[in-house]
Amino acid sequence: MTPQLKNLLIILGAIAVVLILVILMFSGNSRFRKLMSAFLEDGPSQNRQPVRAHSGAAQRSVLQQPEEEEFQKSTSEPIVVMATLIRKSDDRLRIIESTGQERIVDPYYELIFVTRKGRKLKIECSAQAYDRIPFNQQGSLTYKRNTLVKFKFYGDMIYN
Repeated sequence: MTPQLKNLLIILGAIAVVLILVILMFSGNSRFRKLMSAFLEDGPSQNRQPVRAHSGAAQRSVLQQPEEEEFQKSTSEPIVVMATLIRKSDDRLRIIESTGQERIVDPYYELIFVTRKGRKLKIECSAQAYDRIPFNQQGSLTYKRNTLVKFKFYGDMIYN
């Protein structure tokens, strides 16, 4: 092996080691990056989350807290958590005609659950599920994109 080839292999090995170190040090959740961001941050350490623009029903799914905003996961796959129903809310426009005919326009039913970790979830549901799910009942909540799929608790299972 010639000395020039040895030098080339040493340089390529050093470049590979440096690249691996850079990847490990500056990856998204490395201790080094957290330490550097805390060191370079101007004010006191705060948990900052990116501001997201929401519209319509997606905006209703975000629970505003006075100290910080908490965003609810909205993936296309069903999410299952243990939760307890703490609040129900609905938004219905009731129209009464002069003939006495009554109709409800654009109904919106929402259930607010609290998980075992203390996180609050706002879940949209149907009128039947809204009426059937009891308060303070802990169970397995399955939801998809902030819409109820099913709520299973001791003695019953309610589908949307």
